Amino acid sequence: MFTKRLFRKAMHPSQSNVEHGNVTSTDLDPRIALHYGIPSTASVLAFDPIQRLLAIGTLDGRIKIIGGDNIEGLLMSPKQLSYKFLEFLHNQGFLVGVSNDNDIQVWDLEHRCIACCLPWDSNITAFSMIFGTQFMYVGDEYGLMSVLKYDAEEGKLLRLPYHIPANSVADAAGISLPSYQSIVGILPQPCTSGNRVLIAYDNGLIVLWDVSESRVVLLRGYKDLQLKESSNGVSNEPPDDISNNEEDEKEISSLCWASSNGSILAVGYVDGDIMLWNTSNTSSTKDSQPAASSNNVFKLQLSSAKRKLPVIVLHWSANRSRGDNGGRLFIYGGDEIGSEEVLTVLNLDWSSGIQTLRCLSRVDLSLNGSFADMILIPHAGATEKNYTAALFILANPGQLHVYDDSCLSALTSQQEKKPSISPVQFPSVIPTNDPSMTVAKLCFLPGSTNSSKVLSKMASALKTGAKSTLTSCNEWALTGGVPSQFSFSEANRVERIYIAGYHDGSVRVWDATYPVLSLMLALDGEVQGIEVAGAGASVSALDFCSLSSTLAVGNECGLVRVYKLNTSSIEMALHFVTETKHEVHAMHQEKGLQCTAVFSFITSPIRTLKVAKSGAKIAVGFECGRVAVFDMSSFSLKFLTNCVSGSSSAVISVTMKTFLDIQSLINSPKFTRTENPKDPIEEMVLVLTRNAHILVIDGVSGNLISSRPMHVKESTAISIYVIEGSDSVSEDSQEKHPQHLSHEITVQNDSAPFNIGSGIKPDEVELHTSCETPCSGEKLLDSVVVLCCEDTIRLYSVKSVIQGDNKFIHEVNLGKSCCWATTFKKDEKVCGLILFYQTGGIEIRSLPDLEVVGESSLMSILRWSFKTNMDKTMSSYDNGQITLANGCELAFISFLAFENDFRIPESLPCLHDNVLAAAADAAINFSSSQSRKQFTAPGLLGGIIKGIKGGKLGQAENLTGSTKSRITRDLGNIFSRGPFSDPSSDITDDQEIGELDIDDIQIDEPEPVASTSSHQGKNDKKDKETERQKLFEGGTADQKPRLRTPEEIIAKYRHGGDVAAVAAQARDKLAQRQEKLERLSRRTEELQDGAENFASMANELVKTMEGRKWWKI
Repeated sequence: MFTKRLFRKAMHPSQSNVEHGNVTSTDLDPRIALHYGIPSTASVLAFDPIQRLLAIGTLDGRIKIIGGDNIEGLLMSPKQLSYKFLEFLHNQGFLVGVSNDNDIQVWDLEHRCIACCLPWDSNITAFSMIFGTQFMYVGDEYGLMSVLKYDAEEGKLLRLPYHIPANSVADAAGISLPSYQSIVGILPQPCTSGNRVLIAYDNGLIVLWDVSESRVVLLRGYKDLQLKESSNGVSNEPPDDISNNEEDEKEISSLCWASSNGSILAVGYVDGDIMLWNTSNTSSTKDSQPAASSNNVFKLQLSSAKRKLPVIVLHWSANRSRGDNGGRLFIYGGDEIGSEEVLTVLNLDWSSGIQTLRCLSRVDLSLNGSFADMILIPHAGATEKNYTAALFILANPGQLHVYDDSCLSALTSQQEKKPSISPVQFPSVIPTNDPSMTVAKLCFLPGSTNSSKVLSKMASALKTGAKSTLTSCNEWALTGGVPSQFSFSEANRVERIYIAGYHDGSVRVWDATYPVLSLMLALDGEVQGIEVAGAGASVSALDFCSLSSTLAVGNECGLVRVYKLNTSSIEMALHFVTETKHEVHAMHQEKGLQCTAVFSFITSPIRTLKVAKSGAKIAVGFECGRVAVFDMSSFSLKFLTNCVSGSSSAVISVTMKTFLDIQSLINSPKFTRTENPKDPIEEMVLVLTRNAHILVIDGVSGNLISSRPMHVKESTAISIYVIEGSDSVSEDSQEKHPQHLSHEITVQNDSAPFNIGSGIKPDEVELHTSCETPCSGEKLLDSVVVLCCEDTIRLYSVKSVIQGDNKFIHEVNLGKSCCWATTFKKDEKVCGLILFYQTGGIEIRSLPDLEVVGESSLMSILRWSFKTNMDKTMSSYDNGQITLANGCELAFISFLAFENDFRIPESLPCLHDNVLAAAADAAINFSSSQSRKQFTAPGLLGGIIKGIKGGKLGQAENLTGSTKSRITRDLGNIFSRGPFSDPSSDITDDQEIGELDIDDIQIDEPEPVASTSSHQGKNDKKDKETERQKLFEGGTADQKPRLRTPEEIIAKYRHGGDVAAVAAQARDKLAQRQEKLERLSRRTEELQDGAENFASMANELVKTMEGRKWWKI
């Protein structure tokens, strides 16, 4: 009767939707809730030296942001296109990316979204930011250099009038250029406040351009080069034959500044050569011709071969001991074609001039994978010289290797060409490749259960244990980002944990309550205190029971390790149980998860593992097709079956259920109980094999309840679920392999006494077992079994499964090969099924009608392709949240629109620190006012002032000579008009029109203020208006200063009388002038004293606040 009723519901979704709470398309919203790791398609790097953030652009339109304290963020572009340029708007909370289709995107880091996007009408071949400003240079394939500005208030990217075509540069330099010379590089010159920019064209022409005077300051090209090769690969001697033809032009492939003051330029060419150009010999007047001399260039060659690789990347790092007369040059390329792929580091010195350049050492750094990009990270406390704190090398797929400063110094001091020092792998928050992750589980810890005290103790113990297992670097280069306030609330409890098993046998546990995961505990594969064969084998299955605080771990050697939470100081014992012996070893007492039992009976790999809800029993399925159940109350083997299927197919799922009166359910005389015949409570173990055999085993004796197992022929099973009449899902393996973990058992009754040594009190065990009410036969009869295979999905009644009847309620044939499946709940009822296909497609189907209500794909959500064995590390919970790993990446995906267990966006960390940004701006302005005294604040403030000096291309922009706001204002005035327009026709309010005589300036000492009443305020305002009238001769605030005509001046200063009177008046004017100058001097001294007082106060404040966290301020 029930079968017919359920079938009618499946055929009529409208009725089914009411009774079963079927999911609809409006309930679905697939999205990334959490992402960790470096994408495998990573291709370009960027760094903010003030905020200390690293950005990684990819080939598929993603941008990864990495900061400190496990803070990471993922930005997803609407288009799946690669980024060819990536730059921070330093300390402003914005990131600019240029995509392969020439869209210029500005990302708002605080809100993690695109603030604006400007499509470009030509191919962008060069891009660069002016340090510390909102201005950026864009070079295209036609030789046009344009200027853009990002207006943060308007949220717009503005294209300014200032632009320089290639023909204008040629006219200004007095040379001729071929048509359509593309720009291959743009570098603002350091220490020029953005007034000079270097432009490199693909034919080898290098132009240093003064934007304020719109003229060529320096011109360099291959025709100026008069060198010949020598045996050691470095030469500056003139060759015998010099050709001036255009055929001798060398195409530029890379360039960077090789000095902090912009006096040396390193240029890499397509033919593998490297030139160091001296740019300090420049003309200083507008009418002077650009200088060029063959003595101002030096040639480097990494190989003497005729055919060499292009020089793809050049970076420079200054040397502390040699200043601007030497340092390290990092080179990718330039070696012989077919040679090993390396990153070359040259230690150069030219203390006696560029003509005497010496290469002190050369080191070739081997790469683990193909080279993608590199970046030099400056010290947070660096001075004007951009000294390097670390070298980051990005290699495919998704590998980031780190050399710190001490390691680089040791490498360059070695005499060997091949280094003996290996890089440090970038520390992953959740390792997936090193070591290799083999299995994972996402666990929710219910807080409203009777075991809340135990869970609180578990969370406290795990956090305490984490302090002894975690190691941290004292000075890590990436410290950016601000954690959410939720992460520091003392009232917070651990609501969710993520557990992962690894190839080396280790297990790690993270607190996954909030989007910033933190490692709580790391368990080694080896068992302390005893030698166990196979203990370090790869983890193949694990399960965690939150109610009993039990973690069970199975490995490829058939070994089962059981861990219990130890929250008290009672004695602990480790039970080592094999087929022939049972040893008990005393364990040293420590808080946290401690190994309490090790079971080793057969050497077959474990494929699935399940802990009973009370923790009293553990069921294990093996690759050989056998099933074992262990009794944790006596630490013994309850039973071990023979092969449950005739073909010895692996057991991929075991489900334990407790129910009443099995005779009324089966109604078959074939089944008889030999143990405790008067006990109405019976246990059932539902077993699924890979070849789609479903067997029901007596949980006490291990005998088959039905002599006729159910079998779906010619099918490969993935997972099985029991949906009870209340639409809840029992705990079951939801995966094709045992690694795939499933939901908690809904009902269980393991009433056996629990071991006192586990750290759980007897009354707590009673609470666990009392809440597990056995299922009645009638309720179990009203349940459905969902069997997921690679090609089909079938619904069976529980009675049919127990009796071995292959008659199904409903069947759906899948058009593609399915590899993983899970169920999810809505309103505490199972309402849907999520299917993952080997093609990367995702389907969401409603239950029980199995209709498709939504479709998506890994490519559309994560930009991933499904890879072999990816399903082994997938896990889920019944709220529609799924975790999966791919390469170096780990992601949490939420499928339901109403699910927000992570409390996003309130719990998300902020990728831009506004407090740090404001402090850095204040420090820059203060440093500017103290530049004459070379003042540098110590501690945090000093680090902020110093840390702003670094740039991606090795430039250290000197902002101490003029403030950031002044530079921005001056450049704004320059870029607001064309480069060759008449400045007088574009006068702005803050530009001078003419000279103002000091006699026309009224300087009055401030009157002492005796009252703060409104009347006094009105008088002060009136006095200010009078002063303005005196200064501007009656003009209003809206009027501009103007030049007076000679007639006006004569009319004002002409006086009658004799010569003596005129002389006396002139004498008085001179005295007044002297008095005004003295007042100006006094005012200047007062301002200087005030600045020094502010500096002293700032230093005291820094010392007070330096050790405090931001949330304690």
